[in-house]
Amino acid sequence: MASELEMPKLSDTMTEGTILRWLKKEGDAVEIGDEIAEIETDKATMAMEVFDEGILSKIMVQEGEKAAVGAVIGILGDEGEDVSDSGSSSKPAETPAPAEEKKEASPAPAASSPAQAPAPAAPASSDGSRLRVSPLARKIAEEKGVDLTTLTGSGPSGRIVKKDVEAAGSGSAKPAASSSAPAAAAAPAAKAIVPAAASGEDQRIELSTMRKIIADRLLTSKVTIPHFYLHVEVDAAPLMSLRKQINEQAEKTTGNKYTINDFIVKALINASVAVPQVNASFAGDHIVQYASVGVSVAVAVDDGLVTPVVKNAETKSLLQISREIKDIAARSRDKKLRPDEFDGGTVTISNLGSYGIDSFDAIVNPPQAIILSVGNIVKKPVVVGDEIKPGLRLNLGLSCDHRVVDGAVGAQFLAEMKKLIENPALMLV
Repeated sequence: MASELEMPKLSDTMTEGTILRWLKKEGDAVEIGDEIAEIETDKATMAMEVFDEGILSKIMVQEGEKAAVGAVIGILGDEGEDVSDSGSSSKPAETPAPAEEKKEASPAPAASSPAQAPAPAAPASSDGSRLRVSPLARKIAEEKGVDLTTLTGSGPSGRIVKKDVEAAGSGSAKPAASSSAPAAAAAPAAKAIVPAAASGEDQRIELSTMRKIIADRLLTSKVTIPHFYLHVEVDAAPLMSLRKQINEQAEKTTGNKYTINDFIVKALINASVAVPQVNASFAGDHIVQYASVGVSVAVAVDDGLVTPVVKNAETKSLLQISREIKDIAARSRDKKLRPDEFDGGTVTISNLGSYGIDSFDAIVNPPQAIILSVGNIVKKPVVVGDEIKPGLRLNLGLSCDHRVVDGAVGAQFLAEMKKLIENPALMLV
């Protein structure tokens, strides 16, 4: 008997996925546990496993196409079984628009263009779990206006089938959405800005799933979070000296080479423990102050920026932190991270020093309250006593959500960072 392969929900924020590559072709035998396709989510690229066996009789979503979570992307059948009518009502999350329509829609941000809104995820039941609905039942429900979340399926494993929808009739009232979390303030609609007219040599670059998520999250952050920014210049010479000593010894023992960023991350962790008000999130009618520190480390990848997390960071040594950052950075660039490795961040660090940037202001990574921006270590003249001497200086920037962190708290946090970096031995005790 034919069974449908549905787009899985591979992360807590995933609403659609892109089929990057089919690992099986139509006609191939598939066994339970086989990896059948590579799927790009909003966070990573992952292999999709199957939990049934049979023949991959029909591929519904081709490589490079998107599909909403729960949409049918393929059909498994028995050998010789006719599956020509299976999954006929399923379609990718995005249908290419005519060239003229694309040209008109391209200047407007997705948030202000209904024609480009992403397809909704599969319906969910009242307890938040995804409903199991046959393609025919879903089609009939759309035609009759039946709210699938109000139905109880009579098919296998509680699946909603044709007769369940027909029995419900039409005009079902859709229940009001409920949530224990307070609603976020609505962002004002962005006004469309029309770009300069394209010439024949200009290139149209379609947004990847990752770039769409980056655009959405950062727009939300800048529009809904009241940012303020602080900067401090610290003496980096003691840190550079200690790092040199440790690396000389580490090469003979652990074989690990410590980066400047490793020490700054360690200072960020210690400072977040010392000033716990920054290790928090705004939650509408209250603030959540976290007991543990999860450091989101900004890593540049081919198509944007990802922020995998060093979890329970306050419990880890400098060596553990250094090794973990190297590991997650390498796997980020290879798109080998698991979705859960992006969860649990409470503070973020973004370091552009290796790109020659002396200082910058980063955008808060919601729902976190702070992000630390780290610049390049610069050799410059500094005043020591009454004399001018050469020094090594490092600029640290702090972007804060003013709903959570006040100026005095942010200043206290940066003072703690300055103390640790200028006295780096304190991080090792």
